[in-house]
Amino acid sequence: MTVTDRDIFTVTRLNQAVQSLLEGTFPLIWVEGELSSVSRPASGHLYFTLKDSGAQVRCALFRNRAQLLRFRPADGMQVLVRARVGLYAPRGDYQLIVEHMEEAGDGALRRAFEELKQRLEREGLFDAGHKQPLPRFPRRLGVITSPTGAAIRDILSVLRRRFPGLPVLIYPVPVQGAAAAPAIAEALRTASARKDCDVLILARGGGSLEDLWAFNEEIVARAIHDCEIPVVSGVGHEVDVTIADLAADLRAATPSAAAELVSPLRDEWLLHVERQRRLLVERIQRGLQHQALKLDNLERRLRQQHPERRLQNQAQRVDELERRLALAMQHRLRHRESRLARLQDRLQHRSPARALERLEARGTQLRLRLDSALRRRLDRFEARLAAAGRALHSVSPLATLGRGYSILTTAEGQVIRDAFQVQVNDRVEARLGKGRLSCTVVTRYEG
Repeated sequence: MTVTDRDIFTVTRLNQAVQSLLEGTFPLIWVEGELSSVSRPASGHLYFTLKDSGAQVRCALFRNRAQLLRFRPADGMQVLVRARVGLYAPRGDYQLIVEHMEEAGDGALRRAFEELKQRLEREGLFDAGHKQPLPRFPRRLGVITSPTGAAIRDILSVLRRRFPGLPVLIYPVPVQGAAAAPAIAEALRTASARKDCDVLILARGGGSLEDLWAFNEEIVARAIHDCEIPVVSGVGHEVDVTIADLAADLRAATPSAAAELVSPLRDEWLLHVERQRRLLVERIQRGLQHQALKLDNLERRLRQQHPERRLQNQAQRVDELERRLALAMQHRLRHRESRLARLQDRLQHRSPARALERLEARGTQLRLRLDSALRRRLDRFEARLAAAGRALHSVSPLATLGRGYSILTTAEGQVIRDAFQVQVNDRVEARLGKGRLSCTVVTRYEG
């Protein structure tokens, strides 16, 4: 293999290939360790080493992310970082590009927060389609918070300024500690069942992630989701985001902001009432004008339809109808008389008597013709019958018997044509021209 056949990497190419491999293989990961060699140059970027008892790795946190830190990193601090694995190609140093950093004390809570957030989000507890709209003018406001905390004082102060006439019902609960989450969930369920309020504020003042943890509990998120009354979450400061904020129908940056969202501004409300009053007065005036015009029309119609005038009109109409009825009856009577005359004339021309006379004459003529035809036909039949009788008599055996012959039959009625059809002493019968003889065979002869 020659030199030209070899795939030779430059150092730059090698580092770039390793950089691509590292950055393309590892997703964003969480890493916990101790800060060491923390450096913040004039550029604002933050460089440090993250180490534990067995290893260390260089890290870089660029200025746009470093400005979001809520604490000042220092050597020896235990932190939790979310970072991408990379390589600083010019020096070939493997490093972490940090996106987020927090103190390790909050790290476990932050991971638990993220896991619960993702799980509830997959279940649909944060879906916008489930959010309920806030009432424009609530009749009563419910506040779920500590009765002695700063949050309730801020809320009441805002309400006194914006709308002092709004009734407030406080559901006292602890807002920190192990008992806080169950108490908050129970207050939400109670408010939902009693429906004494039109809208609820769930509030507490600011604090650390651990202080606000009661509002990150699953039991509270599900109680907010199941609540049939709109819930506004005003927990912590603007930068604090809790699970309760995500599950609520509306999130406010602070308790005071929550009070402003749910309460109408008194001056705006009075202006709205004044506008509605003017509109109502205008509508009433227009309605009265319309009714006055309607009344005038009714009075005019009533005068036109006064009973006396109506009676006069009806009497005149009755006279007119009587005259028209008399004319119609006369015309109809003349028409009927004319039609009756025509019918009588047609009846005379088509009288049944004339038809009967013609039919009787024709019947008499047909009877005579029928009698003549029947006599002629009977004569022909009688002549034919006599000729047939004579012909039949000439061939009848009775004629033969009349000339002295007889017909012999056996006892069974069989005609005897041969002397040997019977035996001596058999009984035979002889039919003569007149009468019958019963005989006994004495002798038989042949020939």
